Amino acid sequence: MAKICGIDSVRTLEEWEADAVRMADELLDRGVRRSDRVLLKAGNSPAYLTALLALMHVGASLVLIDHQERAETTGHLITQARVKFCVTDDDTVLPETGVPCFSLYELQLAGAGRPATSADLNVKRWCDLPDGLLMFSSGSTGIPKAIVKTGGSFLENLRRNLNQVGHVEDDVLVPLLPFSHQYGLSMVLIAWLTRCSLVVAPYRRLDHALRMAGLCGATVFDATPATYRSMLQIGARRPALMRVLAEARMLCAGAAPLDQGLVGQYLDQVGHYLLDSYGSTELGNVAFATLDNPVACGRAVEGVRLKVVDDNGDELAPGEVGEVMVLTPDVMAGYLDEHGEISPIERGWFASGDFGRLTEDGSLHILGRKRAVHRMGYTLYPDMIERRMSEAGCRAKIVAIPCERRGSQLIAFVEDDQDLGIEHWRAVAAAALPGYEVPDRMVVIESFPLNRNGKPDNKRLEELAVSA
Repeated sequence: MAKICGIDSVRTLEEWEADAVRMADELLDRGVRRSDRVLLKAGNSPAYLTALLALMHVGASLVLIDHQERAETTGHLITQARVKFCVTDDDTVLPETGVPCFSLYELQLAGAGRPATSADLNVKRWCDLPDGLLMFSSGSTGIPKAIVKTGGSFLENLRRNLNQVGHVEDDVLVPLLPFSHQYGLSMVLIAWLTRCSLVVAPYRRLDHALRMAGLCGATVFDATPATYRSMLQIGARRPALMRVLAEARMLCAGAAPLDQGLVGQYLDQVGHYLLDSYGSTELGNVAFATLDNPVACGRAVEGVRLKVVDDNGDELAPGEVGEVMVLTPDVMAGYLDEHGEISPIERGWFASGDFGRLTEDGSLHILGRKRAVHRMGYTLYPDMIERRMSEAGCRAKIVAIPCERRGSQLIAFVEDDQDLGIEHWRAVAAAALPGYEVPDRMVVIESFPLNRNGKPDNKRLEELAVSA
């Protein structure tokens, strides 16, 4: 029987759905109505999942914000999205906005005595809303952008996802991700659509999360590459926890570039490929490596098309590198403007802003962001430099800062968990790169700073580069 497993509670899927209906009735009694925009800002918990389904049942527009987002930014987003109600946990502090705010634990307790069954749950009204789901970009380069989707298109994209990856009712999913972001939310609702079990693990305490996953019989993990790297380090000290990963059926990765060195380590030490994926909040889930095709990011899901083009927009042959273009029926409806209205996007081929190539059989290799800098008369792409350094065994992030003489100065931050020293990595870079791409400076750090979504924090790296 499928279950929702929390740190201190276990509910069957049917009990979870009935709890959501009860909470929805409590929300209705407190004035929440269909199409109202309701902010949900809380950490991962079973109660968060109950609130998620409850708001879908009401037919409210879900406004999801990371629970660590700054109060000032949260206040701006509440105003921009014209939020009418907020739902938070006890650890979340909101700015004073005058918007009514409810504790999700209080809602859960207040609705506990109401009659309800799993069969009462109905999310059709939510699916039909033009703004059923509002999520925000990571904001690593400024104020987060509000991305608007319909609930129906979001769920349809998840059905394409689970059909390709092969989730089944017997699975026990362990998403080590924040539920307020595209990847984490996807896995929560994929468990619900598949009718399989879900573990709400403490993803910021990976030793505890792995132990909990083992007790629950985990079959599928989803996490960022940084999290998989941390789990290897934990496993080196506590081998029993590494067996939890070895006994799983699939180890899936996403949200950030996956280097082949880490894939090789997992094959050697755990016996599993890390199955990479490609997607974005704007586009949804696009392509997945699978057990029968563990190649790079795999092939596009059914109903989604990919092509790679040059700077003139001409389609390139398999194997040639260019910008990845995506044609998907699940693309966002648009962005939210400063007045809370949907600014629709033009339908058709969507320019991803990523460099990549396709194989003959349609498997997608993502090589990095198409962000150009100019240096000594050359147009350079930092992500492509990072890729070549990674292939040479050097995990680096490149930051470009303005330089009057050269146009740009390149600073490479290098993760050196082997304590090989700066001179070693300078030699690696010199051997792997043409002279005009070799960084001006290299800085060894213990690990890359990460943003709330588990990606390297480019904004923080830029600050470090200026002060280095």
